[in-house]
Amino acid sequence: MKERILSYRHRIDDSLQGKIEVDSWQRLLDEHLIQIGFFQHERLIHLLVTLTFAILTVASVLTIIVTQYYPLAALTVLLMILLIPYISHYYLLENEVQKMYAQYDEIIKRINDVSKEKKES
Repeated sequence: MKERILSYRHRIDDSLQGKIEVDSWQRLLDEHLIQIGFFQHERLIHLLVTLTFAILTVASVLTIIVTQYYPLAALTVLLMILLIPYISHYYLLENEVQKMYAQYDEIIKRINDVSKEKKES
């Protein structure tokens, strides 16, 4: 997923910078909205998974403290080891989707500029 989201965002950046020719800004916008929807869904799922692991980690730490059942520490360590990549991946998804919102705004601006040019000619 990391490679896909970064590759897609860079392709849109290249289109906005003129490195890739854009036939229709409206078509690019339509595609971009679909991709944003996919990545938002992925972000939501990873938020739920990350929160679940965080809650389980805190619960296992509190259980160890309250019950002093130290064999549970193995589970706690495992949960913490899994929680770190989940947080990292969610961080990536969140930031990339935010950047895509800025790209969306720029595409809208391009569409408006093209419409304005057509009206003036």
